[in-house]
Amino acid sequence: MFDEIKAWLEGGPSESRKTGDGRVDEVQLAAAALLVEAAHVDATVDPRERAAIDRMLERRFNLSPAAARRLVESAERASDASAQLFGFASIINDRFSLEQRIELMEMLWEVVYADGTVDALEDTLLRRIGGLIYVPDRERGAARQRVVQRRGGGSSMKDKDTGATER
Repeated sequence: MFDEIKAWLEGGPSESRKTGDGRVDEVQLAAAALLVEAAHVDATVDPRERAAIDRMLERRFNLSPAAARRLVESAERASDASAQLFGFASIINDRFSLEQRIELMEMLWEVVYADGTVDALEDTLLRRIGGLIYVPDRERGAARQRVVQRRGGGSSMKDKDTGATER
């Protein structure tokens, strides 16, 4: 599996991107890697963040729970092997429409908010990813607000650094 991820990161053979034989699709891997980065940026991965990633990947890519878990494990290895988000973002830009990239931003905010708080590093990372995947600031902010509203309107969304409540 490591060789497959390494080949994918280096732009290797196309058969490493097929899903029919159980290998990881590059778009799924790129999206999952960005979600994993959002969970890892504050140096603690809350079980609620991990569960949110699994749930969103199952729903977005129509995966079984086991397939979603394997995808997350592959994404964690790919993320560890790559110091740059640009490669993942490039794949997303090539293959996702603007609407799909906005949906990915919502998924990223879901991960960040899964533990009920927003760390300054998480916020900064999502701004950076939003720029890399060409989601305009207005759309990125709207995606964040939709997630806050789905999660109960922000009354329990605390900033980890300042203690301020997200409104």
